[in-house]
Amino acid sequence: LLAVLIPAGLFFWMDANLRPVILTMAEAQARVMAVQAMNDAVFDVMRSGGLYDDLMTVVLDDNGRVSVMRADTARMNELATTSALRVQQNLGEIAEAGISIPMGAALGSQLFAGSGPRITVKIVPVGAVSTEFMSEFSSAGINQTKYKVYVVLNTEVRVLAPFSMKQVEVSSTVLVAEAVILGKVPQSYVEVPKD
Repeated sequence: LLAVLIPAGLFFWMDANLRPVILTMAEAQARVMAVQAMNDAVFDVMRSGGLYDDLMTVVLDDNGRVSVMRADTARMNELATTSALRVQQNLGEIAEAGISIPMGAALGSQLFAGSGPRITVKIVPVGAVSTEFMSEFSSAGINQTKYKVYVVLNTEVRVLAPFSMKQVEVSSTVLVAEAVILGKVPQSYVEVPKD
């Protein structure tokens, strides 16, 4: 009877105490690896395709001042589509490798943090990668405006640990274009503090 009760009790203790810790550690590593996969995908596409300089076109007026910042929609869609496909490939490679968590780290012991048998956790991509663009204007001086364009990637991955599973939403925002727009220098400038 003891030969059955002791292993069963040990199993239920490990399941109740270690499963949340293992899932939390696996989720943190899954987020890091998925964000890295997204960032690497965008950088690889931009480096190989030479898209950076082609995303934005500056149109000047008769006086040589910037009148319009025009986005090349076709190039931006190409960047979004190619990046999404590359992210799917990168996540597929992560899924094949998996994550290995040492049991000592799951126990919370600093002494045995990197030791003990390893628990393999799988990361499985769920659904497609969605992409969207976000732009931002900010003041960069009296007569300067900084314009930035970001690509925002969103996906979901499923963390599969022994006897447990968790779905994790992952998002990454990557700067893909930036420009400083110079305006006319004003004759006078007054800054009134808000206080």
